Amino acid sequence: MERLSRVSHKDLILWRKAMDLAVLVHQSCTAFPRSEIYGLVSQLRRAATSVPSNIAEGHARRFTKEFIYFLRVARGSMAELETQLLLS
Repeated sequence: MERLSRVSHKDLILWRKAMDLAVLVHQSCTAFPRSEIYGLVSQLRRAATSVPSNIAEGHARRFTKEFIYFLRVARGSMAELETQLLLS
């Protein structure tokens, strides 16, 4: 199995952009009505948090094949987030 480089996931541009997106989503959720706090807001925040989390977890596995798997999971979370944003 091919091993990943030893750089930190924090050095990945993809992870940084995903973190920026998660922060933006969390901040934007404060504008939602209180009635959505346990509904759409909760789902938006979880999906947004999942993207950089899966990138970091996959990178920590140190093998390319595992990293690719977690990138696919992150891509799924992005599709979920996009859907929720369209609904909102």
